[in-house]
Amino acid sequence: MINSAPPRRRPRTLFDKIWQRHVVSDFGDGLCLLYIDRILLHERGGGMALAALSRAGRRVRRPETVFATFDHVLDTRPGRTGAALASGGAEFIDALRRGSAFHGVELFDIADERQGIVHVISPEQAIVLPGTTVVCNDSHTCTLGGVSTLGLGIGTSDIEHVLATQTLVTHRPKTMRLRLEGRLPASLTAKDLVLHVIGTIGAAGANGYAVEMAGAIVRDMTVEERLTVCNMAVEFAARSAVISPDEKTFRYLAGGTFAPKRALWERAVAAWRELASDADAVFDAETVVDCGDLEPQVTWGTSPEHTLPIGGAVPRPEECRDPARARRSLEYMELTPGMPIAGLPVDGAFIGSCTNGRLSDLRTAAEILKDRRVAPTVRALCVPGSTRVKRMAEAEGLDRIFVNAGFEWRESGCSLCFSGGENFEPGRRVITTTNRNFENRQGRFVRSHLASPKTVAASAIAGHIVGADMLGNRAR
Repeated sequence: MINSAPPRRRPRTLFDKIWQRHVVSDFGDGLCLLYIDRILLHERGGGMALAALSRAGRRVRRPETVFATFDHVLDTRPGRTGAALASGGAEFIDALRRGSAFHGVELFDIADERQGIVHVISPEQAIVLPGTTVVCNDSHTCTLGGVSTLGLGIGTSDIEHVLATQTLVTHRPKTMRLRLEGRLPASLTAKDLVLHVIGTIGAAGANGYAVEMAGAIVRDMTVEERLTVCNMAVEFAARSAVISPDEKTFRYLAGGTFAPKRALWERAVAAWRELASDADAVFDAETVVDCGDLEPQVTWGTSPEHTLPIGGAVPRPEECRDPARARRSLEYMELTPGMPIAGLPVDGAFIGSCTNGRLSDLRTAAEILKDRRVAPTVRALCVPGSTRVKRMAEAEGLDRIFVNAGFEWRESGCSLCFSGGENFEPGRRVITTTNRNFENRQGRFVRSHLASPKTVAASAIAGHIVGADMLGNRAR
């Protein structure tokens, strides 16, 4: 008797489903030619890639799939005129303008209401969608996994290749399921969660892997919280990160400027509902992190893995994964083992970036700042992640809360996330919602402590590192 039943399909992970759908050619040994649905550009390299394409006599293959914005070197001070603060920044801006115009690329210019940080505007305008592949000349493209996009950060030469061919030559990463289990206390944020994850598995904990974020905590998260968690996947060395879409994802993207419309939207959602790992799918690695009973998290050193609870003490180098780096971090940060992190004086506070510059982040900080004042020794800034976020925050009156508290209220952009022409003064100690606390990241010899918007707001008020629940009665 001949068995005519079709062969059973091999169980697939969410990553497998997206990857396999986009493989144009498999060269063997994991090297593939991958089709890319969307190409995102910013001025730090985007204009260079477009110019190189022109010099080679080539055109952008599908201009309608390419979106460019200004964010990295842009002046964010109120009333900006379009100037760049970084040395050479004007040339970056001019190059992206010229290249976008020549190749017919959609550019969100400085005065455009759609302008903002590339990883903020692409989900908010539904440029990126579940199941799509996206590249950008930026390492934090993994952010977009929060809306179930396979986002890959690549270099300028690779961007040029993708612009010309709509494909990327790349190795297939291994797969890891990172399950975040437990019940996150209501007072904690996604930033606290991801700092705890990095501190637990280390800065190289997912090296060589595409990570699927899963578990009860991930299911309970808002989309903007998922974007925050995926944003920092590169800080534990993940090649990319992705979360299965659900009804929250669909509601977040619905009505976005570039989302499918009417019948196409219904068809798209039906397809997106299939984007989940099969129940019996096998990953190359499985990691579980217990995230229950957490305190607010803050970094002490010069790596995001140098994280501890706000009630904790600075560790001894020999207690760390890399004692030599820990010793250098202690020297740079001017800290000694055993000293408590809470109570450490700060000179600056920054709220913004592609990690925590969304409307929900600003709302969270504003709740802490309302009817309070920043300590007189602290310079505090809030830089919305996009012009749309800024306008929505102003419509809610959040800008007045920040300004009345003593914060500078800025135009959208990356700003002091990476010392793009504007810095904190040398030697200052700052608490920041950004994603990297490397040496000199926010200015020469500036010592940066990563934390959530709530902790940054509370610390700005107190003048030292403190959790929001540790603040006294409101100042009236």
